[in-house]
Amino acid sequence: METIVQIPRTDALAPADVAWLDPADLDPRDVAGVAALLQAAAEVDNPHQPARTARTVSGRLRKGFDGQPPATAVARDELGRIVGVLELDLPQWDNTHVAQLDVTVEPTGRRRGLGGRLVEIGCDRARTAGRRLVLGYAFDGTAGAEALPALGFARVYDEVQRRQRPFALDRERLAELRREAAARAAAYELLRLPGVLPDDLLPAVARLAEAINDAPTDAMDIEDEALPPERLRGREQALAAIDRRLYRLVARERATGALAGHTVVVVDGERPAYAYQHDTAVAPAHRGRRLGLLLKAAMLDWLGEEEPQVRTIDTWNAASNDHMVRVNEILGYEVLATGGGWQRAL
Repeated sequence: METIVQIPRTDALAPADVAWLDPADLDPRDVAGVAALLQAAAEVDNPHQPARTARTVSGRLRKGFDGQPPATAVARDELGRIVGVLELDLPQWDNTHVAQLDVTVEPTGRRRGLGGRLVEIGCDRARTAGRRLVLGYAFDGTAGAEALPALGFARVYDEVQRRQRPFALDRERLAELRREAAARAAAYELLRLPGVLPDDLLPAVARLAEAINDAPTDAMDIEDEALPPERLRGREQALAAIDRRLYRLVARERATGALAGHTVVVVDGERPAYAYQHDTAVAPAHRGRRLGLLLKAAMLDWLGEEEPQVRTIDTWNAASNDHMVRVNEILGYEVLATGGGWQRAL
């Protein structure tokens, strides 16, 4: 006769410890644990986009978004498994009153207080670092969007994620749009700048990049973004660390040589079907000439030549950014998801 022994259920996700990782001395097992947790969470929270791989996790922990790594803590259960991740960005170039917080909890162990505990740990560290405001982001309909208001966060920003599918593009229509925009922008030429920016163009591109500060930020208590040349170099290094190929297209005024606008797309080297739209911005003095549409249409042509395998290009915009939303809709981007930015005063 078979004997069945019933083992009492315990809360396997009660963390035995929360430890901060050293970005200069990462344990490969920790990187693997973080990547596995983020993958499990992505399958539940945002299955429309791929989770970070072990390489992208490692690069993010070491380099952040612009060469400055986030403060990262992991929560382990009594079996030593990583069941929670806390990432805390403390901006240094600008917005030094802000901390950006991202918490991920093992999907099978949610609603047990671990997420709230990690949020408070992050807020305590931000407060110690002299920050007075914490920002968080969440897709609508996820556990994060449900938890943030209960943790004292107020929604202050509405964002929409859209996706372009190059394989479904009407290339004749794209060519027509590009011709129409080029006719309005005949005073400008387009420069293709893949990868690392040339030293002689870096300062001018850095000044141009700050035009992104005109994009709406709704009610977020933030300052303009500072983008000195050193920071752009840091971003290039951070992208290289996670195997992203960078494509930058710049509009230059023929008569003066002034840089008037740019658009940036990066392609995932590990998963080359995926690409991501970064900044598109036009300097104030050069607006009204359809440069934004011209740049984005020309970028699609360039990617078609250099990265013909790309199947999706994702972009994020403030819901209130009427101009760029209209450009994206003209180019066939479709709404993929909505989300928001949340803030909490410390």
